[in-house]
Amino acid sequence: MRGFETGQTVVRREVHRSGRVWSEHALRVVADTSEALVAACLPGAETRWPALYVKARADGDRAVRTEAFEAMASGVWELAAAVWQETELLMWKPPTAWFSVNAFYTADGLRNWYVNFERPTRRTTDGFDTFDLTVDLVVDPDLTSWQWKDEDEYAHVRRLGIITDTEHQAVDAARAQALAMLAERAGPFADAAAWSTWRWNPAWSAPSLPRPATAAPRVAPTGG
Repeated sequence: MRGFETGQTVVRREVHRSGRVWSEHALRVVADTSEALVAACLPGAETRWPALYVKARADGDRAVRTEAFEAMASGVWELAAAVWQETELLMWKPPTAWFSVNAFYTADGLRNWYVNFERPTRRTTDGFDTFDLTVDLVVDPDLTSWQWKDEDEYAHVRRLGIITDTEHQAVDAARAQALAMLAERAGPFADAAAWSTWRWNPAWSAPSLPRPATAAPRVAPTGG
C-alpha cells in the first residue's frame, strides 16, 4: 500500500477483536516514512467515540468509564459523533510498535508527552487501525520526569478479558521499550526541541471523517 501524502486526511480507527469499530479520529499527515507515521489534529477535528465514553469525559465520572469498558467486553455499544477539543495533537506511530508517542499542545506550547499503549498498525485505504490498551505513560515537556496513568483501568480490562495474556506480555515489553527510548532520547525524543516548538499548519483546516456524522457533534475526549 502506498504511503500517505503530507496534508492528507487519514482516519485512526480503534477496532475491537470482534471487528466492531470502537472509535474513529480524523488526522492530517505530517510525514509518512518507513520509521513512523506522524499525524496531527487540532480542536474541531471530527471523531466518533462510544457514547458512554463521551458521557464519562463530559461528566467527569469514572464510574461511567467503567460502564464503557463493560460494554466493550460485551461487544455492544453505540458510537457518538464528536469533535476534538482544547489541544493540538502530534502523534508518532511506528508500524510494528505496541505504542505511539503523542505530544499535546495548548496556546502556551507543549503541555506534555503521552505514550499510548496500543496494538500495532494495520494500514487501510483511509488511514490505519489499532486498538488502545488502556495504560499510558505521561511525560513532562522537558522529559525529566514521568508517571504511569490508568493502571487501575488496565487491571480492570484485564479482568474483563479485553486484553489477552499475549497482549499483556506485549504491553510489558512495550513499556520497557518506551522507557528505554525516553532514557536514550531516541525516536521523537531525539528531536524533542523541534517537537516542542511544533504548531499546526495554519493552511490546513480541521480534518473531517470521510462519512458525514449522523448526529450532532458532542465534546470529545481531549487526551492526555
